[in-house]
Amino acid sequence: MKSFEQSRLLKSLPKQFFASLVQKVNSVRAEGHDVINLGQGNPDHPTPQHIVESLKLAADHPENHKYPPFQGKIELKRAAANFYLREYGVHLDPENEIAILFGGKAGLVELPQCLLNPGDTMLVPDPGYPDYWSGAALAKVHMEMMPLTEENDFLPSFDNIPKETANKAKMMILNYPNNPTGAVATEEFFQQTVKYASAHDICVVHDFAYGGIGFDGKKPVSFLQVKGAKETGVEIYTFSKTYNMAGWRVAFAAGNASVIEAINLMQDHMYVSLFGAVQDAAAEALLGSQKAAETINAMYEKRRDVFISSLREIGWEVRSPQGSFFAWLKVPKGYTSEEFTDLLLEKAYVAVAPGIGFGEYGEGYVRVGLLTSEERLREATLRIKELDIF
Repeated sequence: MKSFEQSRLLKSLPKQFFASLVQKVNSVRAEGHDVINLGQGNPDHPTPQHIVESLKLAADHPENHKYPPFQGKIELKRAAANFYLREYGVHLDPENEIAILFGGKAGLVELPQCLLNPGDTMLVPDPGYPDYWSGAALAKVHMEMMPLTEENDFLPSFDNIPKETANKAKMMILNYPNNPTGAVATEEFFQQTVKYASAHDICVVHDFAYGGIGFDGKKPVSFLQVKGAKETGVEIYTFSKTYNMAGWRVAFAAGNASVIEAINLMQDHMYVSLFGAVQDAAAEALLGSQKAAETINAMYEKRRDVFISSLREIGWEVRSPQGSFFAWLKVPKGYTSEEFTDLLLEKAYVAVAPGIGFGEYGEGYVRVGLLTSEERLREATLRIKELDIF
């Protein structure tokens, strides 16, 4: 069969680093081993039942069998505005300050194409979510990495960004609670961000994917809570983590009206909005009982406590995450992140994600997803203990 060559654009996209990890895990499983997979970022519990029931009812409505409004249902936008007012005290105009997205990833990948031109500069966290790089590649823009180090609580230091780079930069991506480090941002940090971005005319894009997952009684801070944030950028909120709706592909962007207008224009040319029943169910998630979301958050906190204490008991000195459902663990001396990942998989049958897959500053760490039961997390630590490394 004739094979057609891929475009230069597709060839320019970053390689999917974690595809090789999936292959390794599948290979070990094929040999008959029981692999505890902690390398994933996929919630392991179903969507709360009241949201599922809302979808079922909405799917019966004939109005949802037609093309929905191009830029999404006003009911979902109003629900998002009410959610932000209730949760964060932030006032949003549903018409002009909220855009419905086909999942948070879509918005993050689209935004550089909406606002930047080929050759422009974009500030990106390192380590960070690899799909930030995909957005940069599709927009043909230059990435300048902002190192996230343990010494600075995994927050970027704006003082360390060269002035020339800051003056060229047109967009900055942030993500707190953070994937992969589990760090959180403070209101003071976001105030610094607004000041810095305003001084250099940079649009801030805050990926708030883990906004519903915070520990020790501390609610994660929304970027939009800070004075001047709406003038400076947008925040992207996905339903995937807060409400276990990872397969539903629904999210929204909130904030600066000009950025929202650009997203809507881009999506007008790509989609005819999201299935109306999914939008109705998403509105129910935001406006209905939040008890399930609170239960999900408490579950991750309990898993964190069990896992971190178990690791410390076997002698692995690790930092406890403050948010998200990830733990960011330093590898023992003498190993690279990939070497240690391979060791855990091949000898302990425990799969984790090597830090180097998230950027240069991820080297020396592995990322663990708290996405299995407490029993399996304890079993993982017992298997690691048997390696007699710590």
